[in-house]
This record gives sequence, structure tokens and C-alpha cells, in this order.
Amino acid sequence: MSTTASAAPTQKADVAELQRIASQVRRDIVRQVHGVQSGHPGGSLGCADYLTALYFSVMHHSPSPWDMDGKGQDLFFLSNGHISPVFYSVLARSGYFPAKELATFRKIDSRLQGHPTTHEGLPGVRMSSGSLGQGLSVAIGAALAKKMNGDDRLVYTLHGDGELQEGQIWEAAMFAAGKKVDNLISAIDYNGRQIDGDVDDVLPLGDLKAKWLAFGWDVLETNGNDMAALLKTLGEAKSRTGKGKPVMILMRTEMGQGVDFMMNSHEWHGIAPNDEQLKKALEQLPDTLGDY
Repeated sequence: MSTTASAAPTQKADVAELQRIASQVRRDIVRQVHGVQSGHPGGSLGCADYLTALYFSVMHHSPSPWDMDGKGQDLFFLSNGHISPVFYSVLARSGYFPAKELATFRKIDSRLQGHPTTHEGLPGVRMSSGSLGQGLSVAIGAALAKKMNGDDRLVYTLHGDGELQEGQIWEAAMFAAGKKVDNLISAIDYNGRQIDGDVDDVLPLGDLKAKWLAFGWDVLETNGNDMAALLKTLGEAKSRTGKGKPVMILMRTEMGQGVDFMMNSHEWHGIAPNDEQLKKALEQLPDTLGDY
């Protein structure tokens, strides 16, 4: 039984290897949610490629030694904390804790709560998230702290598109641009769906690229389910840091990516597969690192 894959910051997995890791991450997601019949598989599956790319190729980070400050390392903040299954899988597979702990997801006394939290001391988690809209503010504070400490590493964040309906996001967006927080790379999981339906039906977001540009950000667009495209975009984003503007990546994804019956609908935002559905899902996702 495999527990981790190598994640030393000096080692960069190629596209094929990243795709293999992402497949295992997707297996972990559906198994976690099925095991407790609770959780959020849809968005987690859609963001598996992005988080795999970050942790296994893009970010400079190491699981040991780990501390909350992360001095000399890139930091990541998950703002849309309900997609914790993908976050936990990537942390485990990159060595922050044993993959077998994924079997405790959402269970009593587990460190792997439905939304990530810090009071259990889970390595890799630097903020409690789930109350949407707060992650960008926290990340800005961390990015400013790095500047004050002479630390040239970067801060990354991930947000849901439905989360942009929260006003705090736009206050933070103004602040980051106004204070030239240019060591920050944020990404939007732009799948067009949220718990109650399509984002455009719940509260239309309008032209997101124009909005972020108007707020003073540098903006890139990419396919969040194409590993090669993701790596290229993240590389371009890094090249644009240090130039006076925070960077935003509008990342088009598909909710439920990798499991055909979970795609093209908002219905799998927050429900778990039954035994038969789990079997069908796993048949579509190669076991590449070994199930926990």
C-alpha cells in the first residue's frame, strides 16, 4: 500500500506523471466521500489537476519540517474549503501525513474535518476555511508578511466562482491591487456551478476578466483540466509576480471531472456516491499510487 509520492521542492513531475497522480487523487476523493456518505466530490474532482500541479510541480514546499509560518516556502490557502477531499488527498500524497489517514475523513475525532481546520494541528493547513469569502484576505496578510520578512517565496489561493458572490472577496481584491501585493497568485475554479444550480441562474458574475482587470489585477485564463495548459499558465503567472500587481488565474473546469455521471450538472456538488456509483467511478480512474 502506497502512502506518498515524492514532493521535494527541487523535483518537478512531468505532465504524464502529474496526470497519473491526479487520477489517484480523484480515486481518493470519491472513496473519502463514499466512506462516510458525506462531502463534496464535484468541485474536488474538478480541481484535482490544479492542486496536483501546484504541489507536485509548481510550488516550492516541503512537508518536513512543517510549521505555520512557512518561511522560505510557497504557501497555499484553500478558500472554498468544502472541497477538502482534494486538498487532503494532495497533502497526503505529497507527504504531509500518511495516506491511510484519508480513511478517517469526516469521522468522529478525525483531523480531516469536512472543512479544513487548524486546531487539530493538521500539517499543510494554515487556515480554517469553509465560510466562503475569507481566504483571499488571509492570503494577502501572509503575502505582506513575506514581504516584511524579506521572504521572496509566493502565496497561492484557490476560490470557487460562486464564492465571488461574497462581498469580502472584492474588498480584498481592491486592497491587494492598491497595496501592490505582487507576490500573490490566486485562481478561480470557474466551473459555472454552485450548490443551488448554475452560477448565472443564482447570481450572474458578468465578465470576470474585465472585473479583475478593472480591480487592478493581472489576469490569465486557462483550462483547469488540461495539465499541460495549467503548467504553462502557472509558469506565466510566476513570471508576472514582482511587477506591482497581484495575479489572477480564471481557470475553466468541469465539476465532477473524470467521472462521467458526475459531470455537466451541479447535482454532485455535495452528495456522496452509493456502492454501485463508487464502483463505476473507480472503473474510470486508474489506481496509480495505490489506494489507502
